[in-house]
Amino acid sequence: MGIGLGGFLDGILLHQLLQWHHMLTSTNHDRIGVKYYSPHSVSGLEMNTVWDGIFHTVCWLAVLTGLAILYSRVTHHRRRVWSSRVLWGWILAGWGLFNLVEGVLDHQLLGIHHVHGGPHQMWWDIGFLVLGALLLVGGYGLQRGGRTFDPEAPEAPEAPDVRQPGRPD
Repeated sequence: MGIGLGGFLDGILLHQLLQWHHMLTSTNHDRIGVKYYSPHSVSGLEMNTVWDGIFHTVCWLAVLTGLAILYSRVTHHRRRVWSSRVLWGWILAGWGLFNLVEGVLDHQLLGIHHVHGGPHQMWWDIGFLVLGALLLVGGYGLQRGGRTFDPEAPEAPEAPDVRQPGRPD
């Protein structure tokens, strides 16, 4: 789920809201020979939007797959899962993994787009990779500090109220 959610954040924030890049905005300088589609022309923006849509479809499928796996494995006490440090740690780690793979593959190896084009694009790309590494390490650390969830285990009983007589609450 983290890979898909990380992709959605990238696509919604960087592609749509900030409009810093689309999937093919750097193909005039790419390393694989993809035709350049200028985001400043209607036809170029249309092609970039199609590829952004394909990217969002892959993100959506990643989230659906993660939810299906989670749903199939957790059959009881589903509410407890959503407060689990293990779940949120792995989601953050997945987001970090998305940033690292996408940052290395699309920004560095293929060169089809960069986080924010221009004279400082290398620093934006490095920042994206550093954020990915921090999310991966932080998410891994968060899940390690959590307790694994056994959906078949009965819910823990609440601790009894142990107030001593004569002492204020």
